[in-house]
Amino acid sequence: MDTISERSEKSSYVEPSAVMDPIQKQHSYKKLELISEMTFVSNGCVDFRGRVADKRKTGGWRASPFIIVNEVAERLAFFAVAVSMVLYLVTEMHQSLPNAATHVTDWIGAAYVLTLVGAFIADAYLGRFLTIIVFSFIYFAGMVMLTLSAKLDRLRPPLCLKRPCPPASDGQTAFLYTALGFIAIGTGGIKPCVSSFGADQFDEEDEREVVKKYAFFNWFFFAINMGALLGITLMVYVQQEKGFAWGFGIPTITMFVSIVILAAGFWNYRYKKPMGSAFTRFVQVMVVATKNHLQGHRVVSDDQLYEVPTRESDIFGARKLAHTPQYRFLDKAAIIKPQDSTTTIRNRWKQCTVTQVEEFKCFIRVLPIWATTIALSISFAQLSTFFISQATIMDRKLGPHFVIPSGSIPVFSAINALILVPIYEKLIVPFLRSKTGHKRGITSLQRIGVGLFISVFAMASAAVVEHKRRTHADPKTLSVFWLFPQFFLIGSAEVFTYVGQLEFFYDEATDGTRSLSSAMFLSELGIGSWLSTAIVKIIEKATGEEEKGWLRNDLNASKLDYFYWILMAINVVNLVAYLCVARRYKGRDGVSATGSVRDESMVNGQS
Repeated sequence: MDTISERSEKSSYVEPSAVMDPIQKQHSYKKLELISEMTFVSNGCVDFRGRVADKRKTGGWRASPFIIVNEVAERLAFFAVAVSMVLYLVTEMHQSLPNAATHVTDWIGAAYVLTLVGAFIADAYLGRFLTIIVFSFIYFAGMVMLTLSAKLDRLRPPLCLKRPCPPASDGQTAFLYTALGFIAIGTGGIKPCVSSFGADQFDEEDEREVVKKYAFFNWFFFAINMGALLGITLMVYVQQEKGFAWGFGIPTITMFVSIVILAAGFWNYRYKKPMGSAFTRFVQVMVVATKNHLQGHRVVSDDQLYEVPTRESDIFGARKLAHTPQYRFLDKAAIIKPQDSTTTIRNRWKQCTVTQVEEFKCFIRVLPIWATTIALSISFAQLSTFFISQATIMDRKLGPHFVIPSGSIPVFSAINALILVPIYEKLIVPFLRSKTGHKRGITSLQRIGVGLFISVFAMASAAVVEHKRRTHADPKTLSVFWLFPQFFLIGSAEVFTYVGQLEFFYDEATDGTRSLSSAMFLSELGIGSWLSTAIVKIIEKATGEEEKGWLRNDLNASKLDYFYWILMAINVVNLVAYLCVARRYKGRDGVSATGSVRDESMVNGQS
């Protein structure tokens, strides 16, 4: 079977005519090589026929709109469910407010942590496109079940007009949780692949396409918020006016449409074939390095380290990685021992290549950044729980005849993102670029830092406003627009941090770990949701449970502002930790980067 490089040569190279003189042949060869570099990708992507992808016919903005529109449709479905689920659990399934809030954050947490499983399947077995399609159908099945739960009376407890209400039966609860489980599994398979699949449409070795790739990340985030905007306005309004069956049924149809839209771009995409399990390769590096260390082997010079002599690495479809001086212990996995020179067939459990070791190093490098951005996700978790609960008991009138649905209040955050992304891309980036000389104006880690800084003020604002609401003479008369600052600031923090993380984790990933890297950053949202649940439970137990504690079933009798102050303090500590880690971070090219993925201005200056 031909390798990718061999297919590239066959599809992009024509032997110059034998009648040409040597000088003409030399010029012809150079011309053909130049044409090949200009028209064929260099990142190992293939077209739908399995041939090396042609830039003129595949990828770029020719393919990206299908992915962006698909993301709008999928996010509409997810947010329509997420912002309505607390209300559904309380009013239809007769759960208490604190329990409903923790169940929703647990569910959202599971959905995003499962992205690690989806990433593993995509990188190791199915590839990104096929993984998205398969898990989209699982997601669709969950949406169908959720709609049935809202439609059929026997799948819910009887209508309750006076408390205490009869709880849902075990069977009713099991059916609903199975539906939510399918949606979580579907999300786990789709989310780590979509952004990476979109970025695969741009060749990072082509400077023109690199600029377009970073623009794609901004517009991809725009798509997420457009879907969120439609989900928390149009769908919540439908749910309020027509009931939960319609509120869940329309997103179900939208989810199916999103699958059709993604499939429609099949002929335009660039595909990366699965490259085997990255986790297995990581374990191999650790095992071999430890074994060689215990046997007393030492690395004196880089010449002792093994790498395959071929143009590509021995990881199928992955380019070679240069050796870096960090984490020298792991280099022992690639050390050449005397007995290795007589072995013709190499066993990865006995000897690894430099590229395999460096792949693991790249994974380890990003872990401190990953760990110091989780706290922000705890604040994000409040968008679909307590922020909405606050809005429910405030004055939501907009004019004399219209009442804003409580589930639509997060529109403040989504609209902010929709406005800020184009402004940032079209105005702020060019301005910053003129000042810093960096292609993106500021580096990805600097952008993340800005978002973490803003999150501190977001939670401070939430605490101040909740204290005003709680101590107001008549909280029901206080306008819901008092919540605007906290939503606006959380939305701003998300614009900076989310897109910065998209750029950072994709750029620092190797060819064989792109989906895994995306999943790492998405798993933060899940872990943040679980941590939010844990903090709620701890506060409940420490302050007197639901009857006497800070977080009660009656929000007016609660002290939610105290909870927000705790989250603000966590964000302050997290910001300090992040700054320390970011200042010491070195990218996979070994360049020290105070907030840099790979400081492109420096890299370009060296080339």
